[in-house]
Amino acid sequence: MRNRILGVLYGMAIGDAMGMPPELWSRKRMLEHYGEITDFLDGCPENVISYQYKAGQFTDDTGQALAILDSLMETNFIPSSENIANHILAWAQKENAFENNILGPTSKVTLRLFQEGKSAREFSDAALSNGAAMRIAPIGALFEPSQKEVLCHYVAAVSQVTHTSDITITGAAMIAMAVASAIRYGDRERMIEDALSVEGYAMSLGACTVSPSLGARTLLGVKLAERYQDDATAFLENLYNLVGAGVNTSESVPAALAIAYYSFDVKKCALMCANLGGDTDTIGAMATAVCGGAGGMEKIPAAYVELICSANRVDMEPYAEALLKKRGCIKDV
Repeated sequence: MRNRILGVLYGMAIGDAMGMPPELWSRKRMLEHYGEITDFLDGCPENVISYQYKAGQFTDDTGQALAILDSLMETNFIPSSENIANHILAWAQKENAFENNILGPTSKVTLRLFQEGKSAREFSDAALSNGAAMRIAPIGALFEPSQKEVLCHYVAAVSQVTHTSDITITGAAMIAMAVASAIRYGDRERMIEDALSVEGYAMSLGACTVSPSLGARTLLGVKLAERYQDDATAFLENLYNLVGAGVNTSESVPAALAIAYYSFDVKKCALMCANLGGDTDTIGAMATAVCGGAGGMEKIPAAYVELICSANRVDMEPYAEALLKKRGCIKDV
């Protein structure tokens, strides 16, 4: 179990870092510039976000996920919006995230308002972007797949400082549940089934938005995976065109679940996400975390782990130990 939780953490960081160079470029521009990404690369000088990163460095997805874990470890895994916000802000200040255009659109506004002592509910209730889902994967390691409603409430509590809409809470809950299922069963069919199972309940926990069904789009992604099981390029092309790969939760979460289902392997998943186009680092972080949970550390190339540790000066062991200690113990929020 410990190796699978570590797999989630390193999988998230690997998918994030592999997808960093072409972040938010269209699929057309990504293909024209790179042809195919086959390994970790420095950020592109032409990319207004990734130019500041070196090969193997992860972005705000993993950075915020670890900030949230730091907060939860400090509060004995009882979510405190104020404490979480302060930890994310400390991370943002350390990374010059506001100045360097690292933060997503919703987090940027809501965290600024929190700093100023103002309510951000007007913005968090209307959120459509994937800031809650992108950083949630490690939270899935706290729960057994049977703890559906508790997981959903916990995800909502962790996310509410920046994202309180139905679609953003649900997207995050589906990613967390996919991780919980992957850790427990290591089965791609069960992973999709469990992720879909929380959609209805999670949608009741946030403010209403006008958004397409995450479940319907995920099932479309799975059908594409089955149709193009022997042609990864055709799968990515159709996924990009039919499901989408943008920053909205309704595109990036179904895309991530579909690629995780297709690959179910950390290396293959990270490379596929990087070559998708769109929000490559975030889709990579979510999808590859699921694959890391399914396969554990033994399925992750040692060189990938070494690069993540050295490039980011990070050790995931303390986080894995804390998550393992609390796994299955949270009964309510």
